Amino acid sequence: MKILVTGADGFIGSHVVETLVKNGHDVRAFVLYNSFNSWGWLDESDKSIRDSVDVFAGDIRDPHGVDKAVENQEVVLNLAALIAIPYSYHSPDTYIDTNIKGTLNILQAARRHDVMRVVQTSTSEVYGSAQYIPIDEVHPLHPQSPYAASKVGADQLALSFHTSFNLPVGILRPFNTYGPRQSARAVIPTIISQLANKSKVKLGSLSPTRDFSFVQDTADGFLAAAQSDAIIGQTINLGSGFEISIKETAETIAKIMNTKLELVDDQQRVRPENSEVERLHASIEKAKTVLGWQPQLKGLTGFETGLKQTIEWFSNPANLARYKADRYNL
Repeated sequence: MKILVTGADGFIGSHVVETLVKNGHDVRAFVLYNSFNSWGWLDESDKSIRDSVDVFAGDIRDPHGVDKAVENQEVVLNLAALIAIPYSYHSPDTYIDTNIKGTLNILQAARRHDVMRVVQTSTSEVYGSAQYIPIDEVHPLHPQSPYAASKVGADQLALSFHTSFNLPVGILRPFNTYGPRQSARAVIPTIISQLANKSKVKLGSLSPTRDFSFVQDTADGFLAAAQSDAIIGQTINLGSGFEISIKETAETIAKIMNTKLELVDDQQRVRPENSEVERLHASIEKAKTVLGWQPQLKGLTGFETGLKQTIEWFSNPANLARYKADRYNL
């Protein structure tokens, strides 16, 4: 199929592009326009991948460019978003423009061009701290940050286009994805990069738990959604079904890296008290039954396997040099 991937230059988006190409799809990769002609993480893909994709440089906030990108595409996977929670406290207006208005541009263009499927990317952050576990798709939405609120808005807008205009839209809701190429604004790269530089590990709250999913599992979830009408009108979690605290995550990484762990409480990394999501643990039964998808890396053993692959990537000096381990990445 002809598939447009927005946010293709990002962490998850670049892995999704690679997975789609390897499975024979014709991919148009929407990357953020910049004067360096950078394709983001797609620049690190194999030449065979780069040569196979149609790269479209634009801005999700520009409806005219989005319309041109959607033209002649059968499926749209919308991964373009601002995702850093701390930055959303700093500049919430940009999250409305990118995450909500950007999604609106995608939906309008998809209507005009009779796209057969639109997959909107959500986030586990829309649930807030778990009111029960595992968190299924009918769990109440309780956004605790401007970022999470913008994603709730985008999700509901997408679903409204399905009910109002019969637009074939579905929502994938990944929990905390990790793996090679992830930004240092996320906790696992933060821990690995600091340990690799023989530094003390500066973190915020240590007690919250997360459901970490390896990026290839998440990309396979997008592949399943892109290929199936079953996603239409549905909201589906993608997770590992396993939860672990931030402190235990740091200890596990240090054990795998065979290095001493010294944790430092860094208050600038702590979310406002009522904004911290204390617990996330996904129910993935719907993904299994509706999409026929389940993670390959499961439980603590699977988590350790994914961490080893992530650590191996970061252990390459050229990759590690991209990260400013001595600075807090807002």
